[in-house]
Amino acid sequence: QVQVVESGGGLVQPGGSLRLSCAASGFTFSRLAMSWYRQTPGKERDLVADISSDGTSTNYADSVKGRFTISRDNAKRTVSLQMNSLKPEDTAVYYCNARRVSVLGKEVDYWGQGTQVTVSS
Repeated sequence: QVQVVESGGGLVQPGGSLRLSCAASGFTFSRLAMSWYRQTPGKERDLVADISSDGTSTNYADSVKGRFTISRDNAKRTVSLQMNSLKPEDTAVYYCNARRVSVLGKEVDYWGQGTQVTVSS
């Protein structure tokens, strides 16, 4: 069973920066694709950024391109989301997602408990 734990959320002023971290255990980390999602009340959980298992491929939502950077350290079994130039609309609960492929070829998702990010003056 993969366990996923996020950290690093908090309150930040507009224009500020915040770094989220996520640790995953219970599976070979270098075989997990990792992603960050965010969700606000009454809305669906949206993809923010993802990174391939080997770290060579990344993908970002248009709303965060140029401001957020996802990275991973397979030796430390962690993935991070560096968030710069934060805007009030970035306020949300941020979730870390780990995805593995089962022996039957099915994608299996594991989620962290979420961490609140609030951008406000």
